[in-house]
Amino acid sequence: MLRVPVISKSGKPLMPTKASRARRWLTEGKARVFHNDLNIFAVQLFTQTGVETQPISVGVDPGKMYSGVGVQSAKATLWMAHLVLPFKTITERMEQRRIMRRARRGRRINRKIPYRQRCHRQKRFNNRRQSKLPPSIRANKQLELRVVKELMRIYPISIIHYELVMADVDKTSGRKGAKSGVGFSPVMVGQKQMLRWLSNLANVVTHKGWQKDCNGTSQLRKWLGLEKDKKNKANQTPATHAVDGVTLAAFEFIQWKEWHSSKSKHGAWVGDVCITSAPFAVIRRPPVSRRQLHLCLPAKGGNRRKYGGSVTRHGFRKGDLVIAQKAGKSYRGWVSGDTKTQVSVSDGNWKRLGQFSAKKVQLLQRRVGLIVTPVVGLSKLTPSRGQF
Repeated sequence: MLRVPVISKSGKPLMPTKASRARRWLTEGKARVFHNDLNIFAVQLFTQTGVETQPISVGVDPGKMYSGVGVQSAKATLWMAHLVLPFKTITERMEQRRIMRRARRGRRINRKIPYRQRCHRQKRFNNRRQSKLPPSIRANKQLELRVVKELMRIYPISIIHYELVMADVDKTSGRKGAKSGVGFSPVMVGQKQMLRWLSNLANVVTHKGWQKDCNGTSQLRKWLGLEKDKKNKANQTPATHAVDGVTLAAFEFIQWKEWHSSKSKHGAWVGDVCITSAPFAVIRRPPVSRRQLHLCLPAKGGNRRKYGGSVTRHGFRKGDLVIAQKAGKSYRGWVSGDTKTQVSVSDGNWKRLGQFSAKKVQLLQRRVGLIVTPVVGLSKLTPSRGQF
């Protein structure tokens, strides 16, 4: 059953309600549609009501290329998301920027004169010990943080469950899983900074993803009867990463309890949670290139063409949600480029749907820095044990 987020008159998130009740409020004029950057259908009441809420948790399963997010209450799964992280795009662009910078410096330096007379700028300070996050890692964490912040605007989230990552690699053979190795993974970088950011929003509970005991994420997922797709992590389905986000959020309502007897040790999962069908969305950043003042290859006549930026010649911005008409068909997508008379529109995976006349393109929503592609209908995690 679909649960619709409810916002109070003062803007405070309340407990979600049934879709039928939300429609009745809209029909009777008691509420209005509350717009948000995640395109989650929510309503805001016109009259002041009580502010009592029940515990709602959000689980974040971080990754290098993809992350999973799940919002869970004790009685229902509220929302799931598959985040396509910009790690690869940022890495490629940083490499291109490095090449262009070195080429400019190479053209500037005259190597025919002695070294001390060349145009080398001496370092002004030690800039190698600043403990900064790499741009690719920072972009990943900022996307996860942005989604959590938007969720807290529409759900009364009381706690955040975050999974820690540890990769153990052998120094000699490079084989993963060796006990004598040292742990490192790109996913591990920035975990402390991410926890500091999240702790400013709500209470944070961490879980060690590499644990194989009964208190691990995989053990709770198996106990709940949820299936995980481990063959292709790029599949944009709830079974790849969102299932772990829901499992992490379920830790708020189910805990592993141990008890000991004289001869053995026992334990069991204690608590109550209901895993249900919920809305599912695929989220990514619009891969818009920044404006380049100097291209890699100079143009004839010394005039370099415009490249990058978010401004178009027709009043749209790259990343705007639009609807376009062509040959009697309507296309819904995001602005990704332009020509002298046309506008390029792309889908949620940033694949171009076509080029349309600027006069037949209508703006639906200004860019918010996110490309949210909701899946039609409710997505099910198919628990094999039914409801718990």
